[in-house]
Amino acid sequence: MIYLKLFYEFFIIGLFTFGGGLATIPYLKDLAERTGWYEVSFITDMIAISESTPGPIGINMATYVGNEVAGIFGGILATVSEILPSIIIVALVSKFLFKFKNNQDFKHAFYGIRPCVAGLLAYVGVDLLSVAILNRSLISTVGLFGSIDILKSIIFLAIFYSIVKFKKHPVTYIIISGIIGVILKL
Repeated sequence: MIYLKLFYEFFIIGLFTFGGGLATIPYLKDLAERTGWYEVSFITDMIAISESTPGPIGINMATYVGNEVAGIFGGILATVSEILPSIIIVALVSKFLFKFKNNQDFKHAFYGIRPCVAGLLAYVGVDLLSVAILNRSLISTVGLFGSIDILKSIIFLAIFYSIVKFKKHPVTYIIISGIIGVILKL
C-alpha cells in the first residue's frame, strides 16, 4: 500500500510542479504534514543533499524521500512517478507543438504561470533564508524573526558577495560552504 501512495503523491507533485525543482518544496512540506513520512525540518537536509548531488533537485528530492519512506524501490518509484507526468505531457505536446506554437491562448497561459512560479520560488527563498540565518524551522508558525545567528549571517553575506563579485561555478560555492560547515560545525 505504501508503494501505491508513494506513486500517487509523487505523480501529483510531478504533474503540478512548474518552475523547476525548488518549486517542489511547498509540495514536500504539505506531503510531510499530511503523511508524517518525515519531519518538515527534514526538508532542509533534503535540499542540501539534493543540491550537492548531480541531477535535478526535484528528482533528487523525490528519490531521497522515496528511499527514506520505502527503501531503494521506494526511491526508484518516487523518482519515476515524479517524472512520468512530464514524459506523458512532452510526448503529447510534441505532437501538437507546431500547431500551438503561435496560439495566443497558449502563450497567455504560460505568461500567466510565470508570476505564480516566481511567487513560489520567492516564498521558498525567504523560507530557506529564515532557516539558514534566523534559526527558524522551515515554514514555521512562529513570528517572522527568530534569533539571528550572526556567524551564519556573515557567511551568507560573504558567499553572496563572492557569487556576485567573482561569478565562479556554483559547485565552487557548494564545496566552500561544505568545508566551512565542517570546520565550524554549523
